[in-house]
Amino acid sequence: VQLQASGGGLSQAGGSLRLSCGASGRTLSRYAIGWFRQAPGKEQEFVAAISWSGHTTDYADSVKGRFTISRDNAKNTVTLEMNSLKAEDTAVYYCAATNSVPYRHSEVYSYWGQGTQVTVSS
Repeated sequence: VQLQASGGGLSQAGGSLRLSCGASGRTLSRYAIGWFRQAPGKEQEFVAAISWSGHTTDYADSVKGRFTISRDNAKNTVTLEMNSLKAEDTAVYYCAATNSVPYRHSEVYSYWGQGTQVTVSS
């Protein structure tokens, strides 16, 4: 599976951005999808995840209530809607696919996208 993350860019604090994760080679509907991020000088961290059916979602405490993950299996796309952005959300965001658990652990993900930069100015 080749994943493509897109939609990053520059936003002011309090603004919104929408990230998309698409795939070529296989349908995303077979996999749970997670979003992770890595800021300069920091370790990679879990952001959000959604099960293959979309019935289960999970969020890091730092983004809960501000970010929403969703999927449209017919369009082979997973979306991360990011609202009320903060400067600390600045990072490279990666989407990844897994058939395992727990979703918060990056080690269980088999496929990764190339990352998309999100920059939030304060």
